[in-house]
Parts: sequence; C-alpha cells; structure tokens
Amino acid sequence: MWKVDPTSLYLFIAVCEEGSIARAAERELASPAAISKRIADIEKSIGTPLLSRSQKGVTPTAAGQVLLRHARNLIGNIDKLRSELSEYASGVKGHVRLLANVSSITEFLPEELTTFFQKYEHIQVDLEERVSLEIARGVIDGSADLGICRDFVSTGDLHTIPYRSDHFALVVHDKHPLAHRSSLPFEEAIHYEQIGLAPNAAVNVLMTRIAAQKGVELRYRTHITTFDAACRFVQAGLAVAVLPFEVVVRYSHMVGLRIIPLTDAWATRRFIICTRRTDKLSIPARRLLDHLLDRVPAIS
Repeated sequence: MWKVDPTSLYLFIAVCEEGSIARAAERELASPAAISKRIADIEKSIGTPLLSRSQKGVTPTAAGQVLLRHARNLIGNIDKLRSELSEYASGVKGHVRLLANVSSITEFLPEELTTFFQKYEHIQVDLEERVSLEIARGVIDGSADLGICRDFVSTGDLHTIPYRSDHFALVVHDKHPLAHRSSLPFEEAIHYEQIGLAPNAAVNVLMTRIAAQKGVELRYRTHITTFDAACRFVQAGLAVAVLPFEVVVRYSHMVGLRIIPLTDAWATRRFIICTRRTDKLSIPARRLLDHLLDRVPAIS
C-alpha cells in the first residue's frame, strides 16, 4: 500500500504542469532522477502508469489525472494548514494562484495587488493572464485558487462573486463612416471588419453570437493579444474594434482614433471572481479575496 508523501505529490503536480520531468526538476531545484524515482515508486505501489511518455514530454494518464486532481486538493489543504498555523507565529504567509483576463490586469489589478502586498508582505501572488473562458476551467481543475473573468462565461459549479464592471466601446479610425457618432448600438458596426482579441476571447464569442442573431456573420480581419496592438491596427485603418472604454481611453491621445461608447445593455459588463468553495480557501487566498472585494468602489 502506497503511503501518501506530500513531497512526491508536489513534484508530480510540477511534472504535470510543466509537461516535462526535466523542466519540473529545474523549477523545483530537484534532480530529474530523484523525481523519476518518486513517480516510479508511486506507479509500482498502485500498479498502473501515471504518465504517458513521448519525445514531446509527459502527460498524465487517466489514473494520473485522478491523482493530479486529488494531489492538488491535498496540497491545497496542507498549504492552508501551514498558513493557518503560521498566522499564529509571524503573520500570514504563503502564496495564492490567481488567473485573470487582460482587461482586469490592465484596468485595476496592478493597483489592487500593490496595496495588497503593502499589507501582506509575506504573501506571494502568482498572477497568470488567460482569457475568461480558460480562467473558469483553470479554477475548476485546481490550477488556481481564484479567477477574475467576465460574467458571461460558463462557470459550472464554481462559486462566483460579482466584482467590478466596465463598458465596451467601438474604436474606429477618425475617417471611418461611424467616426462622427457620439454613441451607437453594436448592430450598426456588425457589417464592418473587426479586430478581435485572442481567438477564444469571451467577448469575441459574445459578439459573434449577437451578430448571428441579426443574420450576419461577423468578419474578423485579425486577432491580437494586446489592447495597444488593437488600437494601432485601428489607427492604421485596418478595421474596427470593440474594447473596454476604461482601457482604450488611455489611448485617446493617439492620432486618428475615435472611441464611441456602445449603447447596448450587454456593453456594460461585470467582472466576477470565481473559486471552487470560499470555505476551502487557504488563509492567503481568503485575505486576497477579502482585499479585492473591500476595495470595490461603491458604484462600479
């Protein structure tokens, strides 16, 4: 019977996340041979392979997926125990895994995390940018403690908390036929070529669905990954783009840009914070969640 070893579980998680024993060893400052032996010992004890090995690296088998899911839960509980005990000694310590979309990272997260670190200097926050659709999946599979995404994505059985809000606007070149408008509904822009964010960004899915309801196939000229690049493509006259007003107003100084607020009800969108269960959060993750919610403006 295999005895559960937290160190082996932690290293197994690292191997699955890195897709390589060598990269996991480098990340965890361990010997590849030592990691291989620990995993081999587990496989021998339970009588089934945990990793599928190829020239491209390693991926968890079906049994490995089961172990990975439970390992993350066990390690999370161990981290929570350590955090709660350390709070009695020298304040809250530990780390929080946070997934967030590019809008939240651009609009407000830098300021929020700066004030958080000033209050909790011993807590490390590992922030990773993902599109909203991937954020919910990341929290579900245990890759993160908290996620900040748009409210129109599917979150399954996750616990979700309303957070901040922002507003979408149409960004066009100042010579565009719509440039003279002070505001407009999105349906007036659906016949023009669009510049989308990352191909699987949630706002692209939403806009494509809205256009389809009007009997129009939305045409994307290109997809980019940053707001700055989107504004530069619009400035060059390539296409139009639907972007958060709170972000693109920072680019209003760029010559040739017009920012037109959208009047559609859906154009005011709320961010949500999602987690598996708030009562299962580690102390550091709970502190971050409380900090983010406490600093939400009265009218967001």
